[in-house]
Amino acid sequence: MHPPSASRAVLAACTVVATVATAGSLYFSEVLGLYSCELCWIQRIAMYPLVVVLGVAAYEDRIGVRRTALPLAVGGGAVAAYHSYLQSRPAATCSSGGCGSVQYELLGLLSIPNLSLLAFSLIAAGLALTTVWSR
Repeated sequence: MHPPSASRAVLAACTVVATVATAGSLYFSEVLGLYSCELCWIQRIAMYPLVVVLGVAAYEDRIGVRRTALPLAVGGGAVAAYHSYLQSRPAATCSSGGCGSVQYELLGLLSIPNLSLLAFSLIAAGLALTTVWSR
């Protein structure tokens, strides 16, 4: 079993990931004026609370937070994966409007849903790591 400080550090790193993802989504919509489709909003609904939930868990060193945070990370990641899939298939249709269009790519490689999927994956992996350590 690893010391509590190791799990606290992982939870703090997950908090940073969630905070950067949240700030990034706000930057894309509020500063750059990019359109947020329904799938983007679902991902935001899953990501935004993670900032607070993981932040409090890191402060209090609560590894039991995985029961709350992991469903948000996995659910948001599933939506981000589906959104990324829609963008990878230009012929795919989306009833939400705008889901299949790529509005921004980081370094010409990662679209916004890809970045979201990366963030959710990092958070889920961190939570899984704290689960392994708690045994």
